[in-house]
Order: sequence, then C-alpha cells, then structure tokens
Amino acid sequence: MRVQWMRRHGKMRDMEPEHGLVDRWRSLLTCYNTVACHLDRALSEEHGLTMSEYETLDRLVEAGRDSQRMQDLASEMYLSQSALSRTVGRLEKNGLVARSHCTSDRRGVFVCITPEGRARHEVATKTHRAILRTHL
Repeated sequence: MRVQWMRRHGKMRDMEPEHGLVDRWRSLLTCYNTVACHLDRALSEEHGLTMSEYETLDRLVEAGRDSQRMQDLASEMYLSQSALSRTVGRLEKNGLVARSHCTSDRRGVFVCITPEGRARHEVATKTHRAILRTHL
C-alpha cells in the first residue's frame, strides 16, 4: 500500500537512483571481499603474510627509498596508524622490516624494509599478481 502511494505521488522515482547506487556499492563490496579473501588465504598459506603485511611491504618497495615515515605510509594505505603500527610490529618481529626513530623529531618513526623483507616481497608478488589477474 505504501509503495502504491509512493508511486502515485512520484516518490518512487526519487528512490530508484539511490537503489542503483546501493546495488553498485554492494557489487563493489562483493568484488573486494572476494579478491581480499583469496589474497589473504594465498599470501598466508604460501608466504606467511597477511594481506596488510604484504601491502605494507609493497608500499615500502614502491616508495624506492631506504626508509619511510610511518605517518606517511599510513596516509597512503587503508590502515589506521595503530593498525599499521601493529602490522609493522609483526613484520619487524619476523625480520622483514626495521623501525628507527627520527633524530630531528622524537615522535617520528621510520620503517625500512630489510633484505629478507625484499626477498619475501619479491616471491609473494607473483602470488599477489596471479590472484589479481584471476579475479579482476
């Protein structure tokens, strides 16, 4: 009954574009979740990395610098600073990155990928790209 009233008074037309918008959003979420689940599983099983850990290594490699400020790295990623800090902590524990404090700003922390981190990243990149090619 409400739908009939809304059609009669032109209210359904206002809702149709939003319905399409929501459908596109849900489609995007489904695609993201499908790819993310496959990435997380493959990276974990084959390389001992979570998707966030791989992404952190990938950003460090792509930056092309010896080190990068944690704050700058966090601003480029989908992780909050605290989530990135935990991720970097796990990578550091496994010898894949090293952290150091900024000498000019005691609040600043730099993260640097280690040779072992570069090697793990290089091998994991093949898996990462294969999953992306399959699902995108």
